[in-house]
Amino acid sequence: RTRTFLKVQDGCDYNCSFCTIPLARGKSRSDRIDNVVANAIELGRSGVKEIVLTGVNLGDFGINESENGKSAQRNENFFGLVQALDGTPGIERFRISSIEPNLLSNEIIDFCLSKSKRFVPHFHIPLQSGSDRILRLMRRKYERALYAERVQQIKSLRADACIGVDVIVGFPGETDEDFMETIEFLKDLDISYLHVFTYSERANTGAPKLGEAVPMDVRRERSKQLHLLSDRKKRQFYSENIGSVRSVLFEQEEDEGIMYGFTENYVKVKYTYQPDLVNTFQSIKLLELDRDGIMKCERVSLINV
Repeated sequence: RTRTFLKVQDGCDYNCSFCTIPLARGKSRSDRIDNVVANAIELGRSGVKEIVLTGVNLGDFGINESENGKSAQRNENFFGLVQALDGTPGIERFRISSIEPNLLSNEIIDFCLSKSKRFVPHFHIPLQSGSDRILRLMRRKYERALYAERVQQIKSLRADACIGVDVIVGFPGETDEDFMETIEFLKDLDISYLHVFTYSERANTGAPKLGEAVPMDVRRERSKQLHLLSDRKKRQFYSENIGSVRSVLFEQEEDEGIMYGFTENYVKVKYTYQPDLVNTFQSIKLLELDRDGIMKCERVSLINV
């Protein structure tokens, strides 16, 4: 294994109107920093080179239920976890899987991009809608202005940072105007790719009562438009990296004589399969995009085994 996921938090205290996670997973609760660090060290000893931190609401790390099970208490926080893991021996890279924009503080951004030795310049930040009206109906804890500020802060520190975005289309009551607000907002944002989700009704959620259901064919068409936008954003981001020299962690997968890996800023590359390169970091130069949107590269030198 080259890259693995490490779950450090579960549950959620948010009550987004489209989501059943609080019912299914319960209140927010977290592991302890010392235990997470110990687990990371053990993974490093097993040969893992990169860890992706995961959780239902990762930015709420440190919150736990009190003994009566009713109120939450915070003994530690996500920034403290990031700082502790940055000094962990044996793991070369840490990624943050997904973090809410209101919980991704400038303190965390600055540390990961300016001071950290191991956290990579890659953030995945859920947006869900570019319409403030829809965000309020969703009961999200931010407006799009805050989201834009987070993107600007990241890019001001690392222009080559990768930023992924979650978006939901077809939320009840989403009008053509709301959707166009989302499209135009995303067009202007310096982001790298989208994960597009088509809204589907869920039992025990308040969303279906908040507006008229969007016809399924309209949902599909809106999803298609956002997937096309994602393709353009990703190709633009990849193209901006052409000619640069990056560190790639090559993976075990072999596809008809080809192997794959990811740069620190999450550009997927392809290279002629060589077994001795599996689970090693290689310094490579990014050359050109193939027709599948994967970067061709050439090896510069071995930088770390």
